[in-house]
Amino acid sequence: MYLILWILLILVFANLLWRFASKRFSLPCPVWLHRMVEMDNPFTRTNRASEIIRLLNIQPGMSVLDAGCGPGRLTLPLARIVGECGNVTALDVQQGMLDRVRKKIMAQGAGNVDLVEGGLGDGILSRKRFDRALLVTVLGEIPEKARAIDEIFGALKPGGVLSVTEVIFDPHFLTMRRVAELAEKAGFIKGSFFGHKLAYTYHFIKPGGREPYLVNGDDDPNREDGK
Repeated sequence: MYLILWILLILVFANLLWRFASKRFSLPCPVWLHRMVEMDNPFTRTNRASEIIRLLNIQPGMSVLDAGCGPGRLTLPLARIVGECGNVTALDVQQGMLDRVRKKIMAQGAGNVDLVEGGLGDGILSRKRFDRALLVTVLGEIPEKARAIDEIFGALKPGGVLSVTEVIFDPHFLTMRRVAELAEKAGFIKGSFFGHKLAYTYHFIKPGGREPYLVNGDDDPNREDGK
């Protein structure tokens, strides 16, 4: 019993330490933890790959940016949905994570995925290329968050949608107000909200598109309970 308690205390302390340090330095999830981030969180549906993708109403032929793709938990499912006429760009700052994605691509024969090593805000994304962009528990890891959001805004087509997912268990967790503030400053319009304060997916739309908007959110952003 005491051993379990000590382990829990160590985990809590490590989480708090990582959360504190990440506010001052860029600390992406280490490559050696790839197996952990390849799994869906069992405590909330908000972070499940299938749920995040379903809410975006992605269609065959679309071009999608998986920013901070990690080991490709969403990259390969996205590639299957957009099909041969579509494209997924998997962006990550760690070559080790991209190597994991490359192995999956080869195993599944996915020829519609581009791997790009680099960080958001570095100006490496083409303008007006993507229909959808995803940031899944990634934004908090980026020191220059405003620059990162600005680059995504420029890379999306008019009417394109940015999907931001945040879960409280992540040491880099950002509140929905902070995320909305960054997105609106970049020029996005608030879209649908799914989940609650501690685990949510928030959609933001780039103005100017003709496409009717997505799935309607049915959750109150002020909720603190539920899944």
